[in-house]
Amino acid sequence: MDRIPLDSSLYVFGNRRRDRIKIIGWDGNGFWMFLKRLESDRFVWPDTTDIVKLTVEQLHWLIDGIDIAVVKKHPQRFYSRTS
Repeated sequence: MDRIPLDSSLYVFGNRRRDRIKIIGWDGNGFWMFLKRLESDRFVWPDTTDIVKLTVEQLHWLIDGIDIAVVKKHPQRFYSRTS
């Protein structure tokens, strides 16, 4: 994957049936792993085979079963003061 496993990133993996998701992270002293298994549903996984970078919000959406490709946020706008 050409990534450094000892950085502050979280690595998310899903199985072929898309009913399990594993999140692996390094906390400075060792690795920890979070596993979530769905009984009857499937995770909506991104359609790409490449490495996908997710924001914290998108990771929460993935865990909650929301399709990331469909959800679009409003663009961030910056306003300047006129007075």
